[in-house]
Amino acid sequence: MDTGRNSLAKGSLAASSSKNLRYHVAALRPRQWTKNLVVFAAPLFAFSINLQSLLGSFLAFALFCCTSSGFYLINDIADVESDRQHPVKCKRPIAAGFVSIPVAIAMAVILLGSAVSLSWWRSSELGLAITGYAMLQVAYNLRLKRMVILDIIAIATGFVLRAFGGAAATNIALSAWFLLCTAMLALFLGIEKRKAELRLAQVQGTKLRAVLRRYSLPLLGRMESVVTTGTVVSYTLWSAGPALHGASTSWMLLTLPFVLYGIFRYQLLSDPQEIISDSEDHAEKGGRSERPEEVLLKDKGILFTVLGWICVCFAILWLKNQGIIQ
Repeated sequence: MDTGRNSLAKGSLAASSSKNLRYHVAALRPRQWTKNLVVFAAPLFAFSINLQSLLGSFLAFALFCCTSSGFYLINDIADVESDRQHPVKCKRPIAAGFVSIPVAIAMAVILLGSAVSLSWWRSSELGLAITGYAMLQVAYNLRLKRMVILDIIAIATGFVLRAFGGAAATNIALSAWFLLCTAMLALFLGIEKRKAELRLAQVQGTKLRAVLRRYSLPLLGRMESVVTTGTVVSYTLWSAGPALHGASTSWMLLTLPFVLYGIFRYQLLSDPQEIISDSEDHAEKGGRSERPEEVLLKDKGILFTVLGWICVCFAILWLKNQGIIQ
C-alpha cells in the first residue's frame, strides 16, 4: 500500500514539475524565435554553407533567442497588471500566476547576462550586434513603439541587427546588397504588421493603441507600395549576379519567383478583404500577418515558399561547386 502511495506521489510530482517547466518555457515565447532565423541569411547569401558557418549561425540564433526572451519576460513583468485585465494576455504565464515575478526576473537577468557576455567573448562584432539589439529593445519599449513611423523603422532595424549578428558569428563580410535587401524586406514586414493590426482592431472594434491612431490604411498602403518595389528591385539586382556585384552567380534569378510569391502571399494575408467581421476564422486568417512567426509556422503557402527558396539556393550552390554552372 505504501509503495503504491509513494509511486502515485512521485508520479504526481513529476507531472507537476513537467507542467511548471512548460509554463516557464511558454513565458519565453518560443514561437517568436522564428524571427531570429534571419541570422542564417548571411551564409546563404554568401554561398558559404559549411560546418563552421552553421555552428556560428546556430550560436547567433541562440544568443538572439536568449536576448529576445529576456525582454519578453521584462515586458510581461512590467505589464502584468494590464495583462491581467486583457482577455487574451491574461493567459500568459506571468499574468496568470504560473510563473512568479521573482523567478521571471531571475530568468531575464540570466538570459540577458549570458547572451551579452557570450557574444563579446565570441567576437567584438557579435557583441556589438547583441548589445545594439538589446539597446534597441530598451528604446523601443520605452519610447519608439509609441512614435509613428519610427516604430516601423525600429522593427526593421531589429531584423538588420539579427542579420549583422549572423554575419559576425560566421566571419562573413557583409555586402551593400545584403544589407539593402534585408532592410527593405524588414521594412515590408513592419508595415504589413501595422496594417494587419489596424484593420483587425477596426473589424473587432477594439481600442486602438496610441501609435495606431496615427496610421491609416491609405497611408500604410502608400508606404507598402514604395517598400515592396524597393524590396523586389534590390533582390532582383542582387540575384542578377557578378555583373552588378551581387550574387556569385546569375542563376540566383531562379529564386526570384519564390520571393515574389512570398511577398504577394504575405500581402494577401493582411489585405482588408481577408478580414471578415462576422467570422472569427477569417478574422484570424487576415490578422496572422501581424505576427510574422505565426505566418511562418501556420501558413502553408509561406512555409512552402521559404522551403522552396532554400532548396533552390542549395541546388544552385551544389551545381556551382561542382562546376556545372558558373
